[in-house]
Amino acid sequence: MTTSTTSPAGATTRGRHAASAPTAAPTETAGAPAGAAVAAWSAWHAERERTLREQHGWLTLTSLHWVPGSPTSFPGLPGEWWSDADGVHLRAAAADGIVPSGGQDALRGTHVQDVAEGASAFVATFVPDGADPASSVAVELVRRTGRYGLRVRDPRARTRVAFEGVPTFAYDPSWVLDVPVRWYDEPVDEVVGGAQPGLEHRVQVVGEVDVVRDGLTTTLRLTGTSGGASLLFTDPAPGIADWRVLFVDRAAAGTAVPGAEAPDDDVAGPDVGGTLRLDLNRTLNLPYAFTEFGTCPRPVEGNVLPFSVEAGEKVPR
Repeated sequence: MTTSTTSPAGATTRGRHAASAPTAAPTETAGAPAGAAVAAWSAWHAERERTLREQHGWLTLTSLHWVPGSPTSFPGLPGEWWSDADGVHLRAAAADGIVPSGGQDALRGTHVQDVAEGASAFVATFVPDGADPASSVAVELVRRTGRYGLRVRDPRARTRVAFEGVPTFAYDPSWVLDVPVRWYDEPVDEVVGGAQPGLEHRVQVVGEVDVVRDGLTTTLRLTGTSGGASLLFTDPAPGIADWRVLFVDRAAAGTAVPGAEAPDDDVAGPDVGGTLRLDLNRTLNLPYAFTEFGTCPRPVEGNVLPFSVEAGEKVPR
């Protein structure tokens, strides 16, 4: 974190930068009337909650199993699972009723699937005994810090069934900020921790922004890709998760940020003239805030705001 009383225009704390801009002040959302801005935020929040409620969304995680090198049975999961250089293997009989993703029939024999570091994919589904066939359970394969894991997504999960929405701060136009941004010519590789003990995530720092509030300028670093980026940060606001995220769209709406484990929302506008619009009212909780089975990355070192961001989502549990 870099904090000063004026914007360090043209300064770079890490990596090379392509452009800088003068210190910016809070602004209304793209000149929209207050009522229209609130309505747009309300619609965005409703869509966010709808996405969380999806059949195999983030509220449905019920377990996380790290896959060893020898065939192993896991509670509540059909078949035997193990990992090697080829990926994760599943051995099952037809009676197990587990169907590989993309298939229609229960597996008879062995199926292998691989994913890249930091990535995930649905690899199988099954219907537990006595469950509604329409409520199939999905098995997600993840790879984190060189280890393979299996996450179970059950639509009957308590976190989904009991979900009553995500609490938020009231919309506040003063948290819509046009901030100076400096995009790096080349990304800078960094390693950050994760929500699970011992996990590490390899991220790329692609730029930095100067966030101004109450006369203080704090420099935060953006991680992601040339097309999309995310701003993960901590702050001392009451009733929030340990860290939160704001997604930044540099090129086209809907660009995903690998490893972010969060919905794909257009929450910050593209950079124009060395500035970036950040609507902190759309700051999100990462999945770890909803479930103990999230593997989300932590912010890069120094991404700490010294003031409370009383905007966006509050802690859901």
